[in-house]
Amino acid sequence: MADKSMDGLNTFTAQTSETVDTTRKMRVGIIGCGWIAGSHIKAYLNQPDVEIVAGADLVPGKAEAFFKKYGVEGVKTDYASHKEMIDDESLHLDAVSICTYNRQHAEPAMYAMRHGLDVLLEKPFTVTLDEAVEVCRVEKETGRILSIGFQPRFDPNMQMIKKIFESGVLGKIYYIQTGGGRRHGIPCAGGKDTFIRNDTAGIGALGDIGCYSLDMMLNALGYPKPTTVSGYKSDYFGKDPAYYGSRPELAEKFGVDDFAAAFIRFETGLVIDFRISWAMNMNTSGDTIVLGTKGGLRIPSTECWNGTVGGPMKIYHEVCGEQVETEIPTLELKGLGRVERKVRSFLDAVITRGAAPVPTSQILINQAIIDGIARSADEGREVKIEIPEI
Repeated sequence: MADKSMDGLNTFTAQTSETVDTTRKMRVGIIGCGWIAGSHIKAYLNQPDVEIVAGADLVPGKAEAFFKKYGVEGVKTDYASHKEMIDDESLHLDAVSICTYNRQHAEPAMYAMRHGLDVLLEKPFTVTLDEAVEVCRVEKETGRILSIGFQPRFDPNMQMIKKIFESGVLGKIYYIQTGGGRRHGIPCAGGKDTFIRNDTAGIGALGDIGCYSLDMMLNALGYPKPTTVSGYKSDYFGKDPAYYGSRPELAEKFGVDDFAAAFIRFETGLVIDFRISWAMNMNTSGDTIVLGTKGGLRIPSTECWNGTVGGPMKIYHEVCGEQVETEIPTLELKGLGRVERKVRSFLDAVITRGAAPVPTSQILINQAIIDGIARSADEGREVKIEIPEI
């Protein structure tokens, strides 16, 4: 059964300065002032009911430089940690965006919620299932709003996929081939290594973009319960000094996966054949193929997984005994961009005390599958996926 908390995403209405109440501005802080934080600050700056009041980063001076780059003045940044920022009662914070590296997702999120703040947490949710469960329990304990940064959900083509699934035109869906990836896209521009080190990232392509590919299908399906997974992961390109050109030393630092694949089983009888890549000798891992008892759906891939579709989708079905194809035109995103919609929907939930737009009740399942793929790959066998009660 589909999660009713997602209904609003299919009817998202862009707020304007005429519809947003600006009499009381929400006071927001940003934890982690790296690349992904740039998309958050741009989105916040376009919200008339938001004031960015603080920022924190583990690297001295980085937060100050970050806000200077975006022309934001009057922001307090003299904090040695996220705890110091959250503990500063003079800020009167309402919410925080957490844009840290992967292994620093769980602890700041829990600390913020325990101190009365709502949280927009960048993906991946966490590195391990155990961490995700702990975060969910703190969310339940505190009653705070915690939304996970899955902006592809706000793409109209992703929403169309969900509508197609829910329409019943495909019948019972029993097999899906999906994934995505890059031919040459290990994220280490400028020699930055936080995405590729085990002590900072903890997980590679599987968590970075694999979580998006899984969500594209799982969200459309209503997040069915997984049972088992047989997983594989590799690091052939990440460990190869030749891959990095003038920076061969990065190969020694590489400690995560650059490719992963899995065969995932669900309680409904569905199986998902999944693969994801940062680097491979192929331009794409292939189109997404959905097989149902009444019809099939082909979703063209993109050469670099970017949160949308690579062209018009096609439904393969029968009409009056004849095999036909129905093309679904690519939908253009109008008005607010995906990231800005992600931020705006979070802010609206904070204001109304409504449900998180991308709820942990769903992304916990996503994380359990990622965790299962990693465990299976490490153990060299199929493993059960068991999700503890929250």
